[in-house]
Amino acid sequence: MPDCPKCHQAVETQALECPYCRTPLKAHGHPGMTLYQATGKEPLCLTCLYHEDDTCTFPKRPFAMDCTLYCDRTRPSTLTKPGYSPGFQIQVWLKRNLTWIILAALVLISLIIALLQ
Repeated sequence: MPDCPKCHQAVETQALECPYCRTPLKAHGHPGMTLYQATGKEPLCLTCLYHEDDTCTFPKRPFAMDCTLYCDRTRPSTLTKPGYSPGFQIQVWLKRNLTWIILAALVLISLIIALLQ
């Protein structure tokens, strides 16, 4: 069971607010949206990955004490990102443009057949 960031009491995982101090634990009253909260006087932005790479769109930035977008830069990411090697980029481009490639090949073959006759 996780702890409340304010009173440090154990609370249920799906609890919308702490039953002891009434601190909101989920964003907008939705059990699926985690609300990250600063535990001290330091804002979350100082340790957030999105603030570091300047992609944060949260309106309370850079002094947010609570945030739904927070991603701790000191912890490894749990999201698996595909590799961006040149081979991977070519595969993605081919998948996106397969229709145009086939159409261009048909036009090219038709031109070659027409010129050979």
